[in-house]
Amino acid sequence: MNIIICGAGRVGFTIAKILSEQGHSITIIDQSSEDIQKIDDTLDVKSIVGKATYPSILEKANATEADMIIAVTRNDEINMLICQIAFSIFNVPKKIARIRSQDYLNPKFTKVYNKENLPIDVIISPEIEIAKSLQRKLEAPGSLDNVPFANNKIRLLEILIDENCPIKDIKLNELTKKFPKLNSNIMGVIRDEKFVLLKKTDVMLKEDKAYVVINASQMNETLAAFGHTEKISNKILIIGGGNIGFNLAKNLEESFDSARVKIIEKDKERAELIASQLNNTIVINGDALDEEVLLEANLEEVQTVLALTNDDEDNLMISVLVEKFAKDNDELSDKRTMALINKPNYSLLQSSLKIDDFIDPRMNTVSSILKHIHKGTIENAYSILNGEYEIIEAEIIETSELVNKELKNSNLPDEIRIGAVLRGEEVIIPRSNFVFKKEDIVVLLANKDFLHVVENMFRISSI
Repeated sequence: MNIIICGAGRVGFTIAKILSEQGHSITIIDQSSEDIQKIDDTLDVKSIVGKATYPSILEKANATEADMIIAVTRNDEINMLICQIAFSIFNVPKKIARIRSQDYLNPKFTKVYNKENLPIDVIISPEIEIAKSLQRKLEAPGSLDNVPFANNKIRLLEILIDENCPIKDIKLNELTKKFPKLNSNIMGVIRDEKFVLLKKTDVMLKEDKAYVVINASQMNETLAAFGHTEKISNKILIIGGGNIGFNLAKNLEESFDSARVKIIEKDKERAELIASQLNNTIVINGDALDEEVLLEANLEEVQTVLALTNDDEDNLMISVLVEKFAKDNDELSDKRTMALINKPNYSLLQSSLKIDDFIDPRMNTVSSILKHIHKGTIENAYSILNGEYEIIEAEIIETSELVNKELKNSNLPDEIRIGAVLRGEEVIIPRSNFVFKKEDIVVLLANKDFLHVVENMFRISSI
């Protein structure tokens, strides 16, 4: 595909890197000559210094031949205008815009986004996506991530293999015998910063991060098999009442009846605004780095702390203060801390600071965009290791080469692995004699170099 990316910040750079490595033809535009120079020095893509709102710049980027334009500049209005110009002048088929302002995202105004008004095909809101991701993490305590597929019937869990994991060092084929009723499939692990595809006789090791596709109804049983029996947190403290913190609190009010949520927000005007828009959440106006404010929020009783301010250093410091307030190691181990971190180098501090989870807003946005890149019947995608692998959801239609074929005879390369299949309302972990049928929803793992094979398997037409 010919894809134009407008905005060469962290998100634009990452998308350009992943998509160019997947074989797409990429042109990236940015006003900053410094950011473009970084692109030129590191990526094999075409780059242009200039304003993407100028038709002449889009013409220089060969917009008439573009299949897609992705607008991820730092300004909502510019992203909107880019999509308008791309449609009106160059008739670009697919237009994706990152939009942060909550007012633009108000459901009352969605009718503005159509061909007659603002022709944006896909709106990506990082703050809303991150809030949803955090809610899913809270729903699966003990997992590092929890991603829904196939109408929420199938889940992907990312689970850290710690020293207490009862199934580490046990061969995978023995696990199948040990848990015959468990509908789960271990797709692979991240080990020493590399993704490792495990064979039946391989084992998971301490410090591995396992990616497991499961029947969503067996979430608790699966986590228990990995040694995680933590209960869902009822007492939650959110630090920072920005768009992420506010959306998370709002989601929790709607879905967690038993949750007791508090927000600490430094800005008085913002604190008053979100307090007026939330029903059951207690909003405290104050600085979370002030120990008296944390005492007011009853930090000792809190089970999960989410540091979601716009300041990485504050988020790290707040997470460290949680440790200080814990009476002993047992109480500290019962608390879960998550910190929003924009600077990737800070991830090196996670283990030494005893923070359970770092949230990278960049990869949340990138994953949200990548799911709209693929051709065919691919509906969903989740990126692993900066796009090295993807977990993909796709539907089998009558033209697919998989229809009526046994898994063992499907000639899939080792780099593509079938995780689970939703057939009607039934979740199936396919064995070698499994036969694919029309309308099956398939969740699979694919290496980035084999995504074209996946797209071909699920293409709309055989012509």
